[in-house]
This record gives sequence, C-alpha cells and structure tokens, in this order.
Amino acid sequence: MSTFYQRRGKRVFDVLVAATALAATAPIQVLVAGVVWKSVGRPILFRQSRPGIHGKPFTLMKFRTMHENSSESEPGIDDELRLTRAGRWLRSWSLDELPELINVLRGDMSVVGPRPLLPEYLPRYSSEQMRRHEIMPGLTGLAQVKGRNLVPWEQRFIDDVWYVDHVSFQLDAAIILKTVAAVFKRQGVTPADSAVMRPFSEGDEQVRHQQ
Repeated sequence: MSTFYQRRGKRVFDVLVAATALAATAPIQVLVAGVVWKSVGRPILFRQSRPGIHGKPFTLMKFRTMHENSSESEPGIDDELRLTRAGRWLRSWSLDELPELINVLRGDMSVVGPRPLLPEYLPRYSSEQMRRHEIMPGLTGLAQVKGRNLVPWEQRFIDDVWYVDHVSFQLDAAIILKTVAAVFKRQGVTPADSAVMRPFSEGDEQVRHQQ
C-alpha cells in the first residue's frame, strides 16, 4: 500500500527542492553555459530520449560535454576522445546534470529515484530489474550515493528496486544530503580505467554506465 508521501508528498517535495535548487544555481548555470559554448559551441544543451516511469520516453536535458563529430546519443568507442577538458571538469562536479532540474519541474523526473538510462537497455532487463521503472527516474538515487559509477550494474539495479519498495521522505532527504557530500568529494564519477562509462549489456556484472 502506497503512503501519502508516495502519492502526493513526493511530488510537492520534488517541486520545492527543484525550484529552490534551480534558483540557487542560476548564476552557476549561466557560467557553465558560457564554458560549454566556448568549449564545444552550440547547442549548449544535450537532449536525449530516456525511458521514464513505466518506460514512457521523455527528453532528458544536460549541458553538453562532448564534441559532435559523431552522435552523442549513440555511445561509441570514441566517446573518450570527444569528451572535452571542460567536459571532464563539469562531470567531476556533476554540473552537467543541472538542467535536469527542469525535467523535475516538468514532471519527467523526481529529485530521488533510479537514474534514467538508455532506451536500448529496456529489453536487456530482467523482470525484477524492470521494476525500477515503477516510479519516476531521479536526478540522484540510492546507487549514486553508494558509489556512483563504481557500483557494478547488477548491484545498482538491486539498489534501484530496493528504493522502489522503500520510498519515504526520510530516505529521500538522506539520499539528497549524501549526494551533496558525494559531489564535493568527486568520488565515483567514472571507473578507474576510463573517462567515460561503457554501456550496460545483458548479464553484465561490470561497471557499465553511459552518461
């Protein structure tokens, strides 16, 4: 049985947090937009279709961190070469994620929830892993505060489903606080052997995450 927080309170909490964060980070986002424009040009924002609640697609927004000499929406072996120096820095501080606050205000995402991954991953999930789509995807999530991209895919999906079954205000508040700490520590942004994450493959037990 869902709680009042799950039915109503979480959305109110999302809007309050996202609106406050968007206002507080507006000057930073202006500066980041200038850095992106200087390093990779226009468009400033990277847009990509991602599966949301129940797998329904929405358009995710981020600041661009790569050159466009091939499609950033299709992960490939040249991603590390296309990643700019400024892009590495923006990713290390998670500044490229700030436009996702608009996705939260639009109702595409929640502040806390399973991270929205690539649509081609949908047929690769087991039925249990697919449960991560029973709620809205999040700007941050349980897996992100337990190691971010250093957490193997299998464990990440276990954490996502556990969160789906235990959503609460207290848990969301704790995850947000731990996320702030993780961002300032800049730990787990990428695996040790690569500047970008490799995509998830069915049955993959290694760290495989794209953007």
